[in-house]
Amino acid sequence: MAPNPDIRASDADRDRVAAGLREHTAEGRLTMDELEERLEAVYGAKTMGELERVTADLPEADLHHRPIPAYQRATVAPASRGGALWHGTRAMWTAWAVVVGLNLAIWAIIAVTAPVVPYPWWLWIAGPWGVMLLVRSLFGSDGRR
Repeated sequence: MAPNPDIRASDADRDRVAAGLREHTAEGRLTMDELEERLEAVYGAKTMGELERVTADLPEADLHHRPIPAYQRATVAPASRGGALWHGTRAMWTAWAVVVGLNLAIWAIIAVTAPVVPYPWWLWIAGPWGVMLLVRSLFGSDGRR
């Protein structure tokens, strides 16, 4: 809430509230008719108090992106710095192993049924992908700076 609801609202204030209303509509909190009504009220608002009344029944931020309250943090296991990197890398290695295993099985079936041993084409799938994963596992970052 604004320190003084009688302070005049600027165009930037109106645009900020209008953008928030559009986000709430996209998230399903408002219907299109409600959005139109509220946008009329927003662009007709002269004070910060009038803008606050338009959004009084809506949360200020998306509830899914709110931080964990301090009183609940003790019950949540602390996240390790490299945890996200490890889990992402482990998932990539798992995907690599599944794909390479499937290709190797197909190649083995062909090798058993063919009169000559076929070219090991599965290496072209396993090799470059595996090298890139190895480099990322050894030297990569998790994408955060």
